Amino acid sequence: MKNKKPGNVMVMSDEELEQLRDKITTTPSTLPYAHHAGSALIKPEDKGKIKGRAVAAMHEQSQTQLEYFYEQLKVLVKLAEDVKSRVDISERIYEAEMKFEPIIGNDYHLYEKEDGSQVLSVISPKEWGKTLPHKHVASVKLLSDHTWKVEEQNAESF
Repeated sequence: MKNKKPGNVMVMSDEELEQLRDKITTTPSTLPYAHHAGSALIKPEDKGKIKGRAVAAMHEQSQTQLEYFYEQLKVLVKLAEDVKSRVDISERIYEAEMKFEPIIGNDYHLYEKEDGSQVLSVISPKEWGKTLPHKHVASVKLLSDHTWKVEEQNAESF
């Protein structure tokens, strides 16, 4: 810095300006470091640590969701098994002898005759009294989808 002019203005030579060019910028916001004493503190981040925490959080959240989905699947499988069981039971009941048209929501009783055939009746085992003519297999209810729900059953028969 050679020449000073009136009014405290400093004049630099082209050579001095060229030497300082790599030390100044016209866009300080793009610098990866603070460019003057009043700038905000910039600390370099440990990118491996950041990624590690993000991956751990992702795995934890994903595991939680997968466990939730697994529990929901168990419920759906149980419901599907219940429907399948009702269909199997319903097929068995519809193969039985019926001398009436069953009404939705009513209870009926399935009996097995000595010849192995089955019969559906409106009479419960208690209503027969001491002379039960057939072996009681199950008490059932006709549901609105025309499947049958077992209300009570003989463990060895059904």
